[in-house]
Amino acid sequence: MELNDLIKIMAALRGEKGCPWDKEQTRESLKPFIVEESYEVLEAIDEKNPEAIKEELGDLLFQVVFQCQIAKELGDFGMPEVIEQIAKKMIARHPHVFGDADYKTTEEVLVHWEAQKKREGKQRDSILDGVPRTLPSLLRAHRIQDRASRVGFDWEKVEDVLYKLDEELTEFRDALRNRKQKEIEDELGDLFFVLVNISRFVGINPEDALRKTISKFISRFRYIEMAASDQGRTLADMTLSEMDELWDEAKKKR
Repeated sequence: MELNDLIKIMAALRGEKGCPWDKEQTRESLKPFIVEESYEVLEAIDEKNPEAIKEELGDLLFQVVFQCQIAKELGDFGMPEVIEQIAKKMIARHPHVFGDADYKTTEEVLVHWEAQKKREGKQRDSILDGVPRTLPSLLRAHRIQDRASRVGFDWEKVEDVLYKLDEELTEFRDALRNRKQKEIEDELGDLFFVLVNISRFVGINPEDALRKTISKFISRFRYIEMAASDQGRTLADMTLSEMDELWDEAKKKR
């Protein structure tokens, strides 16, 4: 099957004799599914499972086709227009591949990328324009910091950011002592922002790092639950010391 086959399937699902659920959907009602499918793709990538990646990419593609079908019904655009626009955009933003430009480094490519976006009207008043507000906060902070760094607004080395982390941690401790909730919130936000800066300096996506740590925590916690169950106990029956002992076992096993 090819893309056109999937487009025809989607049209049938939305057609007169189609599926009642599919026919009821709108752009707005499908928004949660786009987010969910995107994260399922990320999870499959984290698991390094090619079959799962293939399946989840298909589910995400289906959401794109779904949105294009709705747009076609509204008279806005269809899949051909979407493909044409992204193809033209990629060609325009890669003159070193499709034209005569000679960019040798990633930095040179990114400078051109931002300049081209500005010519396209994608950046209005600030280089930070265009970073979606709906991105997860860690990822949004990473993208904003990266944008600012492209014009030289950046630390010189990671040690400088680590020094800033110590400074923000001290301010957070002071806020805790003052017991002022707004101040605590502000300083905690500053801590997160500095940690994102550190992740950027060491080439780690903070959203990926935290997502993997959450998965690791879940795996180890489930080990504790299963170990307790094997002993005929529940976690509520165990002391923190006993749970810590099982946690250490889980760390050795996984």
